[in-house]
Amino acid sequence: MKQLLILCLLALSLNVRGQDGKFIETNGAKLYYEIHGQGDVLLLLHGNTMNLDMWSPWMADLSKKYKVITVDLRGHGKSSYPANEATHKQYALDLYGLLDAIGMDKFRAMGFSTGAMTLLHMATMHSDRFKSLVLIGGAPYFTTETRKKMKTLSYDDVVLNNPDWVTYSKNIHPGGEDQLRGLFNNYVRWAAIYDDMNFTAPYLSLIKCPTLIIHGDQDNFFPVEIPMFLYDHIPNAHLWIIPHFAHDTPEYGTVLGDLFLNTVLEFMSGAWND
Repeated sequence: MKQLLILCLLALSLNVRGQDGKFIETNGAKLYYEIHGQGDVLLLLHGNTMNLDMWSPWMADLSKKYKVITVDLRGHGKSSYPANEATHKQYALDLYGLLDAIGMDKFRAMGFSTGAMTLLHMATMHSDRFKSLVLIGGAPYFTTETRKKMKTLSYDDVVLNNPDWVTYSKNIHPGGEDQLRGLFNNYVRWAAIYDDMNFTAPYLSLIKCPTLIIHGDQDNFFPVEIPMFLYDHIPNAHLWIIPHFAHDTPEYGTVLGDLFLNTVLEFMSGAWND
């Protein structure tokens, strides 16, 4: 049964942690990944210009129940960027290359923004491999307004207006400004690509696993019509709209963060299936 959750809470803090990992080559790229815990596999995917450490605050809790796999997407963090450009479909192919190489067939998955959109590709390619799916701040397509915003973005303007973001982002990308600028330019390039993020209702209907869609009603990239479209066309979907929340993930250790963790764990346990 579908569930619609509308919750009004705010988030405040973030924790970090580090961990040694491994590399694997797939589709011409060298991907950095980490595995934590034991149990059923849970794949976590980060957002654009981020890296796998975005999930570090949640790792202790999630790895108690699952074998958690986190990955630096192609070009992000410690993973290589052989062509200095990529699409969400390419990320998806990379990840299946990784999962196949390490022998992970069926899995649960959760992704934020670019991570969520990568999971849409993965779930429509091989829906039988997913046990459950959590999409945070993702989109099946870019609206005309979103594409306009993407086209007008300037890396130099972002540097000028968001120095803290730049400092943080350079610290998590070994290639520093060159690597970060390349990822930013790739994001702008997506504005002119129409065969990557352009999922119609028939494609979304291929996703058969239980799916939880989490979205802020103040998301400045993807308006509420976007998660509603996902909810309407993914057969076994549940929707949580968070009022007064932007394009972000709840922060660990806050009231909303605790609610997010408990909700995701309950959903992935299968308790919502009936």
